Amino acid sequence: MKGEAGRSERLFRAAISAFCSLTRPSRREIAQLEDLALPLFDFVSVEARRFAAAALSECEYAPRALLMRLCNETVDIAAPLLVRSRQLADIDLITLIGRHGLSHARAIARRPGLNPAIAGLVKALDNARLKDASAQTHDVPKPAASETSDADRAPGVSAEDARRRLRSMMLPSGKAPEEGATADPAVIYPKLRDSALTGNNALFQIAVASATGLDYRSAGSLVEGKDQPLLMAVLRLFDLSEERAFLIAAALFPSAFAHPEAIRLFLLRYRAIDGETAQKRVQAFKADAIASAIRHTVKPNPAPASSPAGERLRAS
Repeated sequence: MKGEAGRSERLFRAAISAFCSLTRPSRREIAQLEDLALPLFDFVSVEARRFAAAALSECEYAPRALLMRLCNETVDIAAPLLVRSRQLADIDLITLIGRHGLSHARAIARRPGLNPAIAGLVKALDNARLKDASAQTHDVPKPAASETSDADRAPGVSAEDARRRLRSMMLPSGKAPEEGATADPAVIYPKLRDSALTGNNALFQIAVASATGLDYRSAGSLVEGKDQPLLMAVLRLFDLSEERAFLIAAALFPSAFAHPEAIRLFLLRYRAIDGETAQKRVQAFKADAIASAIRHTVKPNPAPASSPAGERLRAS
């Protein structure tokens, strides 16, 4: 058994090293590393996983599934990727914080150029933890709700509210999907089509939110006609044919396709979106939606009325 484990370890490390030496790996080489490394993952040591995370943190083309498997390890393994990997988008960072909490959040806070909204979330979580630790250390009795000031209550409440918002924006099943998993078009299309054909846009909004993991409010921009390119990206994400995508769009916005030219433009634009572009657009939209929720949740404490800032606020 020890010999078998040793062979797995050597093969795992050699595959990672060889891959990282490639300047611009092909899709085939990326897939090969994923096919080789993932089956070995559970049989290699913590040191080997730590080595893989450090090596791939500088790599721009690491296999997605392997990257996320490493990011979901404990922070002593995942830290190099959390701090340096440029493959992690804002939506990935927020998902990792929502899943692993403050340990991963503190590592993510060290990323250069971190989204200010994510930095605000980390700060709120950190403040809440420090406040709880301080209360336990000094054994301070918890004051009655009526005696607790807004300023004292704000950090903990803000952090919890922010995390609740994050969780609410994940898939409604409450279970994180497998990385790279896509919903089955054969199941999704009838739901989207039937809800669009009811003429009740709220039903389509619910169907989209359920299928994509968008929160209900963010899905509203699709049915209100504010973002037709995003609607196209969502439909392409499920690999719907042009005819199916157009049927849904026309059911939602019949007045937008009163002329053949409008139909032709829709089909041209839809045809131009590939699956990868669609996924990136939807992920970016989800990240923006979550960041917006965090900005509205994690707010600085209001200035006391006796301070100059407070006096100005009261005067205004």
